[in-house]
Amino acid sequence: MKAVFKYQNIVLVLILFSSCKSGYETINFTSAQIPNPPRYDNENHWAVLPGKYPEVLESYAPKDLSVLQADVFYVYPTLIQDPKDTRWNAPIEDEVQREMVINRAVHYQASAWASSGRLFVPYYRQAHIRSYDYYNQGGKEAFRVAYSDVKAAFEYYLTHYNQGRPIIIASHSQGTTHTKRLLKDFFDGTLLQEQLVAAYLVGMDVLPQIYDNLKPMTSPSETGGYLCWNTFKKGYYPKKKDMYNGSVTSNPVTWDTTLTTDFNDHKGFLFSNGVIYDKALKIKIIDGLVWTSLPRFPLRFFMVLKKDYHIGDINLFWKDIKENSELRTQNWLSK
Repeated sequence: MKAVFKYQNIVLVLILFSSCKSGYETINFTSAQIPNPPRYDNENHWAVLPGKYPEVLESYAPKDLSVLQADVFYVYPTLIQDPKDTRWNAPIEDEVQREMVINRAVHYQASAWASSGRLFVPYYRQAHIRSYDYYNQGGKEAFRVAYSDVKAAFEYYLTHYNQGRPIIIASHSQGTTHTKRLLKDFFDGTLLQEQLVAAYLVGMDVLPQIYDNLKPMTSPSETGGYLCWNTFKKGYYPKKKDMYNGSVTSNPVTWDTTLTTDFNDHKGFLFSNGVIYDKALKIKIIDGLVWTSLPRFPLRFFMVLKKDYHIGDINLFWKDIKENSELRTQNWLSK
């Protein structure tokens, strides 16, 4: 029985980023309840900086970060999801949120890029998950607050850390809501675009016409563009069937225009026991979605009824992302 409970707890990691979209308690958005803004000259306002790596990254990043010639700016997904939490934005001092950023988002997502570049992960006043459903009743303002932090952190990074180094942008879910805009504000048609290795804009719809100059990438070694995908169980569509139809859908296994893959193509799924399971799934790209088979991992039957794999958009393809980001970085550096 202890083993079963252990694995039940492990499987909970697979629902770390799931959301409840009904029954929210809410209050009107007012400027008076906006948390204090971060100060990015304060290292404590960053979850990850070179020289400030949490223990969860030890097995994924090189011990000597000086061997890394690129940088990774990662923006985490929505972690403030309690339907009874009436706050529109999470203060960065919130210890519960800080713990989740490190032990969930950084551990199982940002770690995929830790071998490609120095990681920069700012804490930001993320908007509550209800901001999507209540966009016109306070959500818009909450997202504006959150993006102002992401933008300020990136500006601080450019001024104090970048020094002309190549850049990878990585994000998931709400993080992608903000990095889509970040690319528009800083990279699209600017000199900084020349420093872009790749932007992994995961877990949101991204239309191909969103940028004037930045383009989706369709080969595994290509640089200077972006990649996007949204993952569901094979045969399942979201409630709005055409929600992602027409959006950019990259193949997170082969990184080309292939529409299907087999188990042998899959590099590896990072599970919450720290094991990377290769050949764990096969995918099909259809109607703007990445359909995946039921992943092969311990006690996989816990996921039999789960159909929306948004929560696993990154860790399902963890090693695929790791190897691809390394390849793109080396290709950029060799130009």
